[in-house]
Amino acid sequence: MPKSRATRIAPSILAADFANLGHAVRDVSAAGADLIHVDVMDGHFVPPITIGPAVVKAVRPFSTQPFDVHLMVTRPDDHLDAFVEAGADIVTVHAEVCPHLERTLRRIRSLGAQAGVSLNPHTPEDVLRYVLDAVDLVLIMSVNPGFGGQKFIPSALPKIRAIRELLDKAGREDVAVEVDGGVNLQTAPEIIAAGADILVAGTAVFGQADWRAAVSGLRA
Repeated sequence: MPKSRATRIAPSILAADFANLGHAVRDVSAAGADLIHVDVMDGHFVPPITIGPAVVKAVRPFSTQPFDVHLMVTRPDDHLDAFVEAGADIVTVHAEVCPHLERTLRRIRSLGAQAGVSLNPHTPEDVLRYVLDAVDLVLIMSVNPGFGGQKFIPSALPKIRAIRELLDKAGREDVAVEVDGGVNLQTAPEIIAAGADILVAGTAVFGQADWRAAVSGLRA
């Protein structure tokens, strides 16, 4: 059984009102969000195009919480400097598009940010064995990336457990396990029980009338 760990909530601003994005970041932080999750999509690795470093820089002053930037892009190395300079505290790249993953992670760290690795639903956890010394966060996609509102893929649960066990056995209990996709009040208890530390939530927070109640409900 995974040991008890504090659960953190990372609302995804992709589900927020873009016309009032700065205020949304401010208000969700005040409502108890532990991190601000920023989904960056390039229209190539995933179909949609979302936001770039200019938007991160614009909303950065609205919150003191860590900015958790998830790069769903084909060439993440080209954008690391810009996002860290814009205010990213964590930069997560996809293992599927990084031919030199270890080097990319160390580059993120050298810029002063924490380095994360994201795995799509079909990507096995074994890829992590070779970058354990260079990673600060593992983001498990529990839906196929690109679109909000998808249903949680149940096979993510044994994957979460396997990754948490892999990290703990390697002496990397400090590495956070984050889960993104289909997180809501029904799926959160199983996700947390499997060993997740951070829950990314879009409409489960921004789609609710009371953001504080939504954040505390997921955490509980």
